[in-house]
Amino acid sequence: MKTLLRILAAIFIVSSAALPAAAKPNIILIFIDDMGYGDVGAFGSTKNRTPNIDRMAREGMKLTSFYAAPVCTPSRAQVLTGCYAKRVSLPNVIFPACPIGISSQEHTVAEVMKSAGYSTMCIGKWHVGDQAEFLPTRHGFDHYFGLPYSNDMGGSESGNAQNGKKPPLPLVRDDRVIEVVSPAAQDRLTERYTDEAVKFITDNMARPFFLYLPHTAVHVPIHPGDKFKGSSANGSFGDWVEEVDWSVGRILDTLSDLKIASNTLVIFTSDNGPWLTQGKNGGTAGPLRGGKGGTFEGGMREPTVVWWPGKVPTASTCDAVVGNIDLLPTFAALGGAKLPEGVKIDGRDIAPILLGKSRQAPREAHYYFSGNRLEAVRSGPWKLAIVAQSENMGGGKSKASDVMALYNLDTDIGETRNVAAEHPDVVERLQKFVTAMDADLGVSKVGPGVRQPGRVQQPVGLYLAEPAPVVTPAPAP
Repeated sequence: MKTLLRILAAIFIVSSAALPAAAKPNIILIFIDDMGYGDVGAFGSTKNRTPNIDRMAREGMKLTSFYAAPVCTPSRAQVLTGCYAKRVSLPNVIFPACPIGISSQEHTVAEVMKSAGYSTMCIGKWHVGDQAEFLPTRHGFDHYFGLPYSNDMGGSESGNAQNGKKPPLPLVRDDRVIEVVSPAAQDRLTERYTDEAVKFITDNMARPFFLYLPHTAVHVPIHPGDKFKGSSANGSFGDWVEEVDWSVGRILDTLSDLKIASNTLVIFTSDNGPWLTQGKNGGTAGPLRGGKGGTFEGGMREPTVVWWPGKVPTASTCDAVVGNIDLLPTFAALGGAKLPEGVKIDGRDIAPILLGKSRQAPREAHYYFSGNRLEAVRSGPWKLAIVAQSENMGGGKSKASDVMALYNLDTDIGETRNVAAEHPDVVERLQKFVTAMDADLGVSKVGPGVRQPGRVQQPVGLYLAEPAPVVTPAPAP
């Protein structure tokens, strides 16, 4: 089936080639790791200086109810497939040499954009499978440069061990390991990712491109570059946030210098909330309750900014309930790509919202999954917790009395007051959404709408049966 769709995609590329490049906007998705709702100036941070992200907000739109997933792998799976992570069987964090990864039967956002003639590249943390068949270049990306998993999952700083040995932290170019990253080399990751991004943008300025830039920052261990160490008022974490902001600024400046800013959509967001149990290295959720690993707002509502000069209304804010599952269908709509047929996608096209033509949420309900378990549902301002929600990673759960708790997020963004007794009609209405989801993906079990993940029989370390020779990088000048 997928082979047939790829043939049809190739036909579509030929037919779409006649369209002028200007009709297809370039798209850049900047995806930060573990950055909280309160870690950006535009969203209320007073500790971290983020002038370039704040500039994006002044010149574009803040999405204040933009949702991801509680942890890394599920969130990335949602970006890539346009589906809730449970639907594509990637609801939990996966580790090095895991036999599970993104399925070849899924149609990723990169594959969809390539069908419309886009050049594609992924730069940064992948984390939906580190075996050869799961890598970006097997899933629609022309090129890849980055780490296949989190920076705390390999190398001497890793707490992870396989057969008594810690796995390496490999830096991959396309589908080959080019070096094993040392702690000192992590200090240069943000700079190197940014250099790669600028090169890709420059090399592809004459044709439409899709750049997915999932940074390693600001996931622990914290590794700001030398130029940023000690430069912030918020310790090493603030230093790395400010280096990320520098990276954003360099990308925006590159677009302006190349005179393609007016034809480029840039979205800045995060994969999940702050890792609160990391203390000063964990960031903040601002006014939101909870953090990474939890289904309270702090774990899943992300600081998100949309920038497209002349297209996205300046200094605008939208509180419509949207999420990273909506990115694939939105990018497809903007780029003139066709969505795959016969495959259910949970996301919806939110281009009208981004362009200021609508403030209406694209669906009646949005669901909060923790692993395979549905914990809450939101419709409009109302959020119903159907179980004791996860508070954050390693931080336990809410009280048993919070089961069937109803919150009005318009008036109680911090989820402090259960108003279920005052609004039984709302509780009843939201329970109907839960029932519908139970028939699809399941609430606590796996429902009929869940698709199988990719799987290998014998996973190998460094995810390559015949790894390329390890190359030690030359010292930085």
